[in-house]
Amino acid sequence: MPRHTIPAILAIALLATPLTSGTAQAAAQTMLLRDAVASLPTGTESRDGYERSSFRHWIDADRDGCNTRYEVLIEEAVTPPEVGSRCALVGGQWHSYYDDITVEQASELDVDHVVPLAEAWDSGAHAWSPAQRQTYANDLSDPNHLVAVTARSNRQKADQDPSTWLPIEPVRCRYIGEWTAIKLRWELTVDNVEKDTLTSLAAECPNEPIEIPPLP
Repeated sequence: MPRHTIPAILAIALLATPLTSGTAQAAAQTMLLRDAVASLPTGTESRDGYERSSFRHWIDADRDGCNTRYEVLIEEAVTPPEVGSRCALVGGQWHSYYDDITVEQASELDVDHVVPLAEAWDSGAHAWSPAQRQTYANDLSDPNHLVAVTARSNRQKADQDPSTWLPIEPVRCRYIGEWTAIKLRWELTVDNVEKDTLTSLAAECPNEPIEIPPLP
């Protein structure tokens, strides 16, 4: 079953202590979507010094032969593929929620960071340790953090935030909820235009409760 089957319940986390502290994280909490958007911290974003290689990603954390990308593809498959040697995927079917397209070839999919790596860097990840950035880039603990979508939609999105790119209209409430969730969970800031956009969009969405899990 795909990991993204209940759009009304979105997973996010607020931290009781700064991300860099290394102390225990807060227990799960619940917020409403509009309250969550309102609580997003604002800040000036900067891409100075960003390199994609700053976020080591697609690692095989459990050493089962399948890296993070393949773990997401296996988990999100509507019809499970056969998993062969070196995690080669044969068959299977996926639903790309950004554009409502069904995909039958894993090679036609990208695994997207809902909040892109560059956007995370701009919003605070530049101050993280390499280990924290690696954890962010490969986070499988939050089912909304990484999503299998068509390569076309992912490349259209690139590193844009919701003020300049959104998925198709029927899933926009889900998307801005997931975006907000991830930003709060990882203590990432938003710029003023981004926050204004999220606020306007959230006002037109159901004000659903949001469950907030701790960081990995």
